[in-house]
Amino acid sequence: MSGTGVPHQGEQYDDAFVPEDREVGVGPHPGPWPADPRLDPELLAAGDRRNVVDRYRYWTREAIVADLDTRRHGFHVAVENWQHDFNIGSVVRTANAFLAQQVHIVGRRRWNRRGAMVTDRYQHVRHHDSVASLASFAAGHGLPIIGIDNLPGAVPLETFELPERCVLLFGQEGPGLTEEAWKHSAAVCSIAQFGSTRSINAGAAAAIAMHGWIRAHGDVAGAVS
Repeated sequence: MSGTGVPHQGEQYDDAFVPEDREVGVGPHPGPWPADPRLDPELLAAGDRRNVVDRYRYWTREAIVADLDTRRHGFHVAVENWQHDFNIGSVVRTANAFLAQQVHIVGRRRWNRRGAMVTDRYQHVRHHDSVASLASFAAGHGLPIIGIDNLPGAVPLETFELPERCVLLFGQEGPGLTEEAWKHSAAVCSIAQFGSTRSINAGAAAAIAMHGWIRAHGDVAGAVS
C-alpha cells in the first residue's frame, strides 16, 4: 500500500479467483513501450493479470478510475448492512459492471470485499452510519430513493419507470428493507417471482434492478466486452 492509500498495482490482482488452467490478462509488453502517461511501467514490464477489460490493460488504477468517471451512469446503489451482509461484495461488483455513480453502504463498515473481486478499487464506495444520513445525501443531490423489496404495497419493477438519476436501495439479506428505509423511499419496487420461494438473493435482486435501469437509460452501443 502506498503512502497515499492507493494500492500498488500488484495488490489489485487476486489469483484466488482464477482457475489454475486459465491464464487471465496479458504478459509483459513486447516493446517499444507506448509513450502514454496512463500506462504503468511496472505492469508493462511484468504483465497485467488484473480483473479489468482489455481496453484498460497496463493502465494505472488512477487512470482507469478517471476514465470511468467520465462515463458513469446516473444511478447510485445503496445497501443496508446491519449484520455484515455477505452479498455486498457481489453488489459492488455488479455496480462496477453497470458503471454506477457510487455505492453507499448503510450501517456497519465491514463488508465482504472478497466477493467484489477487487472491483471496489475502481468503484466509488461511500459509508453512511444511518439511513437518515443516506437520505440527507440523496436529498442534497436531488436523487430520489427507490427501495427494492417484495413488500405489501410495492409497485412492480417491471412496469415502474426508474428515474435516470436515483438511488436504488436494497435491504439486508433476510429482513429486507428496514422501516426507516421504507419511509425514506420515494417508491418501493418489487421483483416479479413465479416459483415457490418467498424471496431471491439480495445480490441477485440488485443485479436485476440495476439491469432494469440499464434497459431504461443505458447506451447499449457503448457497452464494453
